[in-house]
Amino acid sequence: MSSKVILEVIATTLAEVKAAAAYGADRIELITAMNEGGLTPSIGLIEEAVKSVSIPVNVMLRPHSRSFVYDKEDIQTLLSEVRRIRRAGANAIVFGALTPKGEIDTRLLQRVLDRAGDMRMTFHRAFDEVKNQAAALDQLLAYPQITTILTSGGQPRVLDAAEQIQMLVARSAGTHCSILAGSGLSPNRDELRAFLDFTGVQQVHFGSGVREEGKSLAPIDLMRMTEVRSILQG
Repeated sequence: MSSKVILEVIATTLAEVKAAAAYGADRIELITAMNEGGLTPSIGLIEEAVKSVSIPVNVMLRPHSRSFVYDKEDIQTLLSEVRRIRRAGANAIVFGALTPKGEIDTRLLQRVLDRAGDMRMTFHRAFDEVKNQAAALDQLLAYPQITTILTSGGQPRVLDAAEQIQMLVARSAGTHCSILAGSGLSPNRDELRAFLDFTGVQQVHFGSGVREEGKSLAPIDLMRMTEVRSILQG
C-alpha cells in the first residue's frame, strides 16, 4: 500500500467543507440530500466552498434521486447547472447517467462533458448499476476528462466487493482514470488496511464513516478523521 492514499470526504454545508479540509481531507465531494445519495447543491454553497478551502471541491451534478435515467427536462437542468458550477470554480463535476437498459448513456455523457469544458469529471455510483463493470470501465476510459470512477464494486458495502475493486484497479492501472472506492467505509483499522492492501486502491470516499457516531446527518468528527488519516498513511 502506498503511503499516500487520497481521502475524499462528503460535505453538505460550508461548515462541513471547512471542517473536512481542516481535519485532513484531500478533496471534497460537495452535495445536498446525503440520504438520497447526493443531489446538486446550491450555487451559493458551491461558490462559498470553493472560496473557503484550498483543496479541490468536486460538485455533484444530479437533479433528482429517482434514477440515473434522465429525460429532456432533466437534461436542460443538467446542462444549465454545469455552466454555473464551472463558473463557480469547482475542480470537477460528479456525474453519471444510464440508459433504460442499464448501460452508460454516452450521448448525454458527451453533452455534459462538452458543456464542462476543461473541468474534470468523476463518474459516480451510477457505475454500480451497470450490467458489466469491466466493459463500462473500458467505455469511460475513452473520455480524458473522466479522471475518477466512484464505485462500491456493485455492492451496497464496498468492503464486500474487494475482488471487484481489485479487478477495476488493475484494469485502470496506467490510465488517466483512477478508482475511488466508497460506501460503508469506517475508521476500522484492521478492516480498512486489509481492504487497501488487497485491492491496491489509492483513493477512498467517506461519508457517514467520518461523522459523529457514524451517522449520515451528524457533523464531521475530528477523532474519526484523525483515525482514518492515520490508517491511510500506513
